This record gives sequence, structure tokens and C-alpha cells, in this order.
Amino acid sequence: MQWVVAFHVIFMVAWFAGLLYLPRLFVYHALAEDQPSVERFKVMERKLYYGIMLPNAILTTIFGIWLLTFNLPYYMHQGWMHAKLGLVVVLWAYQIYCGILLRDFKYDRNKYGHVFYRWFNEFPLLLLIAIVILVFVKP
Repeated sequence: MQWVVAFHVIFMVAWFAGLLYLPRLFVYHALAEDQPSVERFKVMERKLYYGIMLPNAILTTIFGIWLLTFNLPYYMHQGWMHAKLGLVVVLWAYQIYCGILLRDFKYDRNKYGHVFYRWFNEFPLLLLIAIVILVFVKP
């Protein structure tokens, strides 16, 4: 079981690295004015999303489900676990929305400015704080 926990945490850390970095790239992309920079950001964003974020999101989820199977009756009666799983659903929604924003940038249809992305960048950190508190403190 400890190996499953270790890999769940490893993939979660890698997923969050992407969740925190991609919106930062969006900030710089929204500020970019020259075509070479715009094209460079498109490549960086695509590689980050599909090469790091998506695989680690999937692996985090797989290992998380595997962890649940070790004691499903217990976890399903714990309010903190229901809250954590709800936040993971919100995290997946954020991931998907990042993919939508990525597509908009790809086709030069971005409709937000850098300030939006600066605020957007903070949301996964709030989720991370809440999830870690729920798992370790179990309020």
C-alpha cells in the first residue's frame, strides 16, 4: 500500500506543477506581441498540457482510486474524503478548462488578458491547500 501512496503523491506533485505553470505561460502568451514568441508559447503549452499535465492527472486518479479500494467502506463514510473527492472533480474541471484555453491560444482566439490569467493561476494552489488539509488533518 505504501508504494501506491508514494506513486499517487509523486504523480499528484507532477500534475500540480503543470497546473501551476500552464496558466503562468498563458500570462506571458497573452502579453506576447511578436509571432516567434507566440509560436514558442504554443509549443510550450501543448507539450506541458499533453506531455506532463494530462498523463500525471490520469495516473494520479488511477493511483487514487487504487488507494480507495484498500478500505472503501471506511472512506465512503468519511466527510473529509467526500470533500476531497469533490475538490478532485473541481481540479479535473480546471484541467479541462485549461485545455479549452490552450485550444483558444492555438487558434489565436484568446479572449482574456494577462491579468485574468494571473488570477486564474492562483486557483489550483487554493485547491492544493484544501486537499492537503483534508487528507492530513481530516477535519
